Amino acid sequence: MKRSPSHVVVPNQEAHETEAAMKRKLEEVSETCPNPETKADFLRQMNQFSDMFSMYVNQTSKPIEWEKINRPPPGMILRHKDIQKELPPEQIQQLLNKLVVLKLNGGLGTSMGCTGPKSAIEVHSGFSFLDLTVRQIEHLNKQYNANVPLVLMNSFNTDTETDKILHKYKNSQVKILTFNQNRFPRIYKETLQPACTEYDGDLGEWYPPGHGDVYQAFYSSPIFKQLRAEGKEYVFFSNIDNLGATVDADILNHMVESEAEFIMEVTDKTRSDVKGGTLIEYEQNGVSVTKLLEIAQVPPNRVDEFKSIKKFKIFNTNNMWVKMSAIEDKVQSGVLNTMDIIVNLKEYNGRQVVQLERAAGAAIEYFQGSIGVNVPRSRFLPVKSTSDLFVVQSDIYKLSSASLSMNPKRPFNTIPLVKLGTSFKNVSSYQKRFSSIPSILELDHLTVSGDVTFGSNVTLAGTVIIVANHGERIDIPSGSILENKVVSGNLRILDH
Repeated sequence: MKRSPSHVVVPNQEAHETEAAMKRKLEEVSETCPNPETKADFLRQMNQFSDMFSMYVNQTSKPIEWEKINRPPPGMILRHKDIQKELPPEQIQQLLNKLVVLKLNGGLGTSMGCTGPKSAIEVHSGFSFLDLTVRQIEHLNKQYNANVPLVLMNSFNTDTETDKILHKYKNSQVKILTFNQNRFPRIYKETLQPACTEYDGDLGEWYPPGHGDVYQAFYSSPIFKQLRAEGKEYVFFSNIDNLGATVDADILNHMVESEAEFIMEVTDKTRSDVKGGTLIEYEQNGVSVTKLLEIAQVPPNRVDEFKSIKKFKIFNTNNMWVKMSAIEDKVQSGVLNTMDIIVNLKEYNGRQVVQLERAAGAAIEYFQGSIGVNVPRSRFLPVKSTSDLFVVQSDIYKLSSASLSMNPKRPFNTIPLVKLGTSFKNVSSYQKRFSSIPSILELDHLTVSGDVTFGSNVTLAGTVIIVANHGERIDIPSGSILENKVVSGNLRILDH
């Protein structure tokens, strides 16, 4: 996959013709919609797509000018500990009753070899991402006698399966609502024509346009007005695979007291986070604005500087708090249609296609009083691979009230660096290679490559490297204790 900032793809004199041709094709597709309601919704979505497509072919989105970038000034990023207060339960209850929790649930588990929504993958103690999310909010509502609803933003890839899964929570004390993010057509790179020819064609002709779609899609859904009518004023949204993204009353309280329309949670960057987007102050039209800088926007000769943890010390966790009335205002004004575009190049049926996407954090520059809050690393616990899954399933984390926290028995508060090889990439293969997850309370670094299996009750500590060369196999015996060890060659335990 290749991502790059938007750029000129056609000469300016051809841009108008290119847009007109796209509009004609999409109007043809609209005629294949099964009913008038579907057609009206399709045309609404295509209007939003057309705005992005116009920016793409006209190069409306200007590239970042590196010399206009400044580090965040004092006050742009607050420390979490500086906004913490001893809030009485009654005040927390009042705050929570104004809150909506929205989880971005549009992704599939394909990167981990699973079909269906990623949120259905079991991650700890037999619970899935979705199980833990529902239980967290259930516990919160019970603890404070509150009524925080859970909203899931699905994509066309996850909607049907998610609806089936939600039946298991029918007796839950949490109100669960869903809506779909937009469905945009992929664009053939060489012709700039849509890959789709009819509404119900191959799903590979379409794509969900990234989590930056959350503002328009949420506002356009019927549940937005429903929640506003119920007195909801704030929304906390995050990726559903971030197990650390739980409701934080201190951040919500600060948002109310400061009247900020937008708060982005950031955390300190480590060497494993060098590609994460960062907050900057940017000189734009003679005014300094708060802006999210993504690696896709960085000039090639500045990438190493962007990755430096000395200059850019924090990164975006994609945990964001937004005032709902401000979302309504920004969507209605159309200002979010000018958000920076990320060009994502993919392949479909042997041809290169373009996906135009946006990052949710890029909206920060459009909201009044926007700030970042530097939160503890514990609020950023994503599971993007089986290596991440190995860590969260281990004894490093304890489960309490459906939330994961670091085991107090771990002698240091850092997370070990774990790199499992391609033999572990799929969840099914990963599960077959462990009789039980090893104890890693004192592990710093683990690298496993090749055909390797683990027995039960294995302990790993310090730096452990296990490499089975091609054609070899290594079985780590049950009860093994490996501390600062390199294991290579061929080690196989046979039954007798």
